[in-house]
Amino acid sequence: MPAHLTKIAFGAASFADIESWYAGRRSPHVTTRYRPTRWEECIGGSLFWIHQHNIVARSKILGFSQTDNGRWLIELEPNLVRVMPRPKRAHQGWRYLKGEPPRDLEDGEEIGDVLPGKLAGKLQRLGLI
Repeated sequence: MPAHLTKIAFGAASFADIESWYAGRRSPHVTTRYRPTRWEECIGGSLFWIHQHNIVARSKILGFSQTDNGRWLIELEPNLVRVMPRPKRAHQGWRYLKGEPPRDLEDGEEIGDVLPGKLAGKLQRLGLI
């Protein structure tokens, strides 16, 4: 079972902004200072994007490579897959995704009314959802 990572979609005002990061790019990537210690487990896993305190999309992780200045690239598949939103609090950098990953949305599936991530997280901690 591959390991998955989460990352905040910093600078994205909407989901369309995240999609625009992938538009026309053959090899999208994320730059990070440190390579994950479990990096080999992450290959074949996914990078899940967090937007407005919800996990909203994922891309398959193809590999890791080091740049000339010592930073690391997380190389991603060029397609973005929407997932069923799940509350996730903000964090800096990347983190390992714990537990079962959110399922992919089917073609044409609508997510309906999704609670804002902060509210859903509070209700979840109270055991109400």
